Amino acid sequence: MSDDHTSSKTAPYTPPAVWAWDQASGGKFANINRPIAGPTHDKELPVGKHPLQLYSMGTPNGVKVTVMLEELLELGHAGAEYDAWLIRINDGDQFSSGFVDVNPNSKIPALLDRSTEPPTRVFESGAILLYLAEKFGALLPREHAARTETLNWLFWQMGSAPYLGGGFGHFYAYAPEKFEYPINRFAMETKRQLDVLDRHLATHTHMAGDEYTIADIAIYPWYGWLVEGKLYSAGEFLSVHEYTHVRRWAKAIGERPAVKRGRRINRVWGDEADQVPERH
Repeated sequence: MSDDHTSSKTAPYTPPAVWAWDQASGGKFANINRPIAGPTHDKELPVGKHPLQLYSMGTPNGVKVTVMLEELLELGHAGAEYDAWLIRINDGDQFSSGFVDVNPNSKIPALLDRSTEPPTRVFESGAILLYLAEKFGALLPREHAARTETLNWLFWQMGSAPYLGGGFGHFYAYAPEKFEYPINRFAMETKRQLDVLDRHLATHTHMAGDEYTIADIAIYPWYGWLVEGKLYSAGEFLSVHEYTHVRRWAKAIGERPAVKRGRRINRVWGDEADQVPERH
């Protein structure tokens, strides 16, 4: 019996002719992952008094937007006042009818700008950063070359981070079983991305040059947190001490007052002093 059990564990996986959804697949997020879109229940989203309504959670993607809003307020843009409502993704809040109306992709963060008529919905964290930068004329250079370089790195982050989060983070930290191939594959890619950043930051103060922009805001909660040891407890595993230029950059970003405020909002874990579940 033990021989059969051992062979079943080591036998190579052969994909079926037609994939079927196995709801018992396990893993930390098995109860909220599904192959279909749309709402699972009817519930309206709350609405506060400020022009901007943010529906989010303090994950790296959510922190991008709260940091951006806090940076805008730090710059004196009163129109950037916002209500931040907590969306508990582990409980499936992102599948409510109200949330799906704002983001049909059912992912945080989602923003509703009620200063426009009709209100403007904005989803995908990179799109929200770009929308707010253009709306307030801040944190996105106007000069052609600098603007283009900022957008280069913004879209680099949007394309690269899934390998870090859904790839390395999932198989290293959240998968119900650990397998060598996916962990090695995504650890290699994550380290390659860190090397891309480290080589660039060796000769640049910020991602787009000397100026702090939405590119820094987008990249910091993923790669900055990673080299600071705040993501997946993977710092030693990935030898993040090697990336000295990324660590220098991350330290400088993390010390900004708006960043300190933004990373606490919609956070419901860790030290209670670092938690501000909602902002109104």
